[in-house]
Amino acid sequence: MTDRIKEPSTVPVPTSAPENKTSDAPRPRFGKKAQAAAQAATPVGAPLPPPPHAAVSPDHRPAAPRGPRRARLRLTRIDPWSVMKTSFLLSIAFAVVTVVSVAMVWQVLGAAGVWESINSTIQEGIGGEDVSTFAIQDYVGTSRVLGFTMLVAAIDVILITASATLTAFLYNMAAALLGGIEVTLAEDV
Repeated sequence: MTDRIKEPSTVPVPTSAPENKTSDAPRPRFGKKAQAAAQAATPVGAPLPPPPHAAVSPDHRPAAPRGPRRARLRLTRIDPWSVMKTSFLLSIAFAVVTVVSVAMVWQVLGAAGVWESINSTIQEGIGGEDVSTFAIQDYVGTSRVLGFTMLVAAIDVILITASATLTAFLYNMAAALLGGIEVTLAEDV
């Protein structure tokens, strides 16, 4: 017992960080209470044990870095109101894209001379005076096609919004019975 009673400052404490150049005192590796307990239990001159939170392998090398953390989560409920708002917004965007794309295709077909080619083919194929005034644009003109496209786009907005909201309600009922969908998320490293 008498060999343990020595000046605590004479025992160097190994550190993992570089020492402060302004002070000659060793820096503690962990809390004061834990350091005092470790010094009381360790014979003088013996190295202090590593702190309990440090990961040290048997050959005293740091442990290899772990892979990304993973979490398994379960999707148990989808808010129907948020699904309705989101699906309405996306279906409006889909309707606008549909109308613009049909208008562009119709203009390209007109600029390429497709309508004149169809008119001349029908006039040559059928012949006669009745067909000489025939124009395909009277039946499938730009205004008619765009009007029909807008009608279909408006119906699509209603149907897509309603079906997405109904799907959210059905998912919530199925998740209440079966527990929902399990998703595994991983953290980027």
